[in-house]
Amino acid sequence: MAKAQLDEIDLELLAILTRDAETTNKALAHRLGLAESTCAHRVRALRERGVIRDTRIRIDGAALGFPLQAIIKVRLANHTGAKVTALFDALASVPRVLQVFHVAGVDDFLVHVAVQDATALRDIVLEHITVHPVVRGTETQLVFELRDGPGVLPR
Repeated sequence: MAKAQLDEIDLELLAILTRDAETTNKALAHRLGLAESTCAHRVRALRERGVIRDTRIRIDGAALGFPLQAIIKVRLANHTGAKVTALFDALASVPRVLQVFHVAGVDDFLVHVAVQDATALRDIVLEHITVHPVVRGTETQLVFELRDGPGVLPR
């Protein structure tokens, strides 16, 4: 997607929602000095244009019994388009997978998972990743801590 044409109000609106996606339309309108209908229209337009892709709740995996996070690096033996796409789809559908990144470099995919223990982590690698014939190898890194960065908007 090409860079969207955004004015200062759009950028302020996005900055507020990025910090707190639960901000009500009324509160947004008040903070931006807009009518509530205008504010709602702008948010709707940003969604329709694909600038706002979704709104999500982030869950603490440890609170649900999945305290161990890891990044599984996946290297492919060959890179035909159909096989890469099929593997990407398969990886993204594995239970306990949080995100899958298709990347350039030595590794081809990074798979971010949250699991209950080392056995469950091993099972994801052996039962859901290395079973694909296109996979040449994997390397697993444990995540000790995760912090959010500032994002794409100035703070």
